[in-house]
Amino acid sequence: MHDQTSNFVELLEQVRGCTLCASHIPSPNPVVQVHPEAKILIAGQAPGLKVQESGIPFNDASGDRLRQWMGVSNEIFYDPQTIAILPMGFCYPGRGRSGDLPPRPECAETWRGLLLKQLPNIQLSLLIGQYAQRWHLGENHSQTVTETVKAWQNYAPEIFPLPHPSPRNNRWLKQNPWFAQILVPRLQQQIKAVLSPSSG
Repeated sequence: MHDQTSNFVELLEQVRGCTLCASHIPSPNPVVQVHPEAKILIAGQAPGLKVQESGIPFNDASGDRLRQWMGVSNEIFYDPQTIAILPMGFCYPGRGRSGDLPPRPECAETWRGLLLKQLPNIQLSLLIGQYAQRWHLGENHSQTVTETVKAWQNYAPEIFPLPHPSPRNNRWLKQNPWFAQILVPRLQQQIKAVLSPSSG
């Protein structure tokens, strides 16, 4: 157990000091939240500018909405022994013409598999957006995020594909009322089950 713990600490230090993308990202600042005891995995896209500057994952409007969807407090959300937050890209990728650029691929290629091996207790994974869904579901994801999220029952209860909770998705949420009416309550129910003392 000591070796496993020391390996995890060493790996996390390497991740947080990573500068692989320094030639593409002006000021690399990897933002992750992981601990071997975590039961829930949040696989997002990449930090936004506000998160990059604060170093706190989902410390923005998207995070507020995500916590509402999950039905959890800030205290639970930011407890690394409960929830692991592992985006596809660990640093803010910069802005493009229509919003933030896609996550840099180096993070997932270099670190993702190693970090997930350190999380043996994950019982529930939330896959936010197309990049996380493609990586985790492989051939089992649909062509679009909407189609994948609509097929959530194919993956539940261990996996819930989600749209991005960004305010930019307000229109999507209005066009897909079933998400708030059906999926969100089921997600909250599953989170309560995972976090209950009897779940181990």
